[in-house]
Amino acid sequence: MSAAQLYGLVLAGGHSKRMQRDKAALEYAGKPQLVRAMELIAPLVERAFVSVRPDQQQDAQRAVYDTVVDLTPDLGPLAGIQAALRAQPARAWLVLACDLPFLSAPTLRHLLAHRAAARQATAYRSRFDGLPEPLCAIYEPSARDALEHWIEQGNRCPRVWLSSADVELLELPEPRALDNINTAQEYAAAIAALGAPGAADAVIDRPRRLKVRYFALLREQAGRGSEAVQTCARTPQELYEQLQRERGLTLAPQFLRVAVNDEFGDWQQALADGDTVAFLPPVAGG
Repeated sequence: MSAAQLYGLVLAGGHSKRMQRDKAALEYAGKPQLVRAMELIAPLVERAFVSVRPDQQQDAQRAVYDTVVDLTPDLGPLAGIQAALRAQPARAWLVLACDLPFLSAPTLRHLLAHRAAARQATAYRSRFDGLPEPLCAIYEPSARDALEHWIEQGNRCPRVWLSSADVELLELPEPRALDNINTAQEYAAAIAALGAPGAADAVIDRPRRLKVRYFALLREQAGRGSEAVQTCARTPQELYEQLQRERGLTLAPQFLRVAVNDEFGDWQQALADGDTVAFLPPVAGG
């Protein structure tokens, strides 16, 4: 049986709440990253589309491309994947987030060269937690029904679905290729890194050895009061998101305070090797 024809989908339907501006329009080397993503994907597929929300169909940046419109609201990136698989159920889809400024053509070609068309998907393994990366992956036609069932059950996380699906998992040939950009601070760091190759390794790739301290409910959930971790997380926000996945922490960041080296700090401040990071839930009582 031959592999299904491959279409491409750039996900550009997000609300960019953390960035507070349209991420598709962010520029690197004078080029909006939506344009860059489409230029990366188009040569590798039969047809390339941009995933949009219904209210984005007339947006000037997106309307110059063929679009796939979300069918289900409030599904995040899964809405774009669902809509693409419904629109062309006989096609496989190379799905790509638009906010991956470190992604290169060789990394995409590596993904295609190792495509496992007999499985439901082919994806890269996250360098942070080892789980599948859903926003640079190939979804085969056989994924459609399983994903629809997943959505019908009230789920919305494509990473979790991939973790239980029949997936070919690959190691990233370029470690930072799938680092995405969600905040103004991360955008500034990416601009600096891309402008100076040596700085990119320093800002993005170098692992940091940190001491993490847990308090109250977090201590119970983590099963420890403190631990040493080696991580590529650049901020307390990224570190906490990693620990939520690895330790099953359930409290949302907005309900916590963070301290770095015994001083209350900002969730987006840069972390350095040797820092001590503490996560503190609110204290009950009067």
